[in-house]
Amino acid sequence: MSSERERRFVGPRRGQFAFALGFFVIAALLLLFIGDQTAWVAKTKLAAQPRFWPAVGLGLMVAMVGLHLWKMPWRGISRFDRVELKRWLTVFEYAGWFMVYVLVVPVLGYLPTTLIFVPALAWRMGYRSRRMMAICVVFSFAVVIIFKSFLSVKIPGGMIYEYLPGALRSFAILNL
Repeated sequence: MSSERERRFVGPRRGQFAFALGFFVIAALLLLFIGDQTAWVAKTKLAAQPRFWPAVGLGLMVAMVGLHLWKMPWRGISRFDRVELKRWLTVFEYAGWFMVYVLVVPVLGYLPTTLIFVPALAWRMGYRSRRMMAICVVFSFAVVIIFKSFLSVKIPGGMIYEYLPGALRSFAILNL
């Protein structure tokens, strides 16, 4: 049975306890390891110490989130919290896509990798029409040309470019 405090709470409840608990754990771990990450310099004033202000910030984070957890009208993770957590974890899928992209660029090269990954990500997000795939390919090609040719961004050529004939290999390494 829910208490009066729980019934009077306005706003969405889902994910709040899990977020606060996760925030508290991360802030407490950071505060716990602050001695390894910062230094205490001898003969330096307190406010000028490299460890002082990070410790104040992390200490306040731990204290405020602890108060928030203590004053919450409910405790425990419900099924709504689990649904919300699954939605938050989808972020890691896109981080994985990015990491694979970064690992594949040195092998295949910037242009082929971009021409593969942009339409693949669009397909994954639900844009599956032929028109959208064509837009993705044109966009990918335009991005590579703008970055490599006009902005002169130095992105290493792919290992696959080594198998091209002489002049084409030099052009591919420099521009594609």
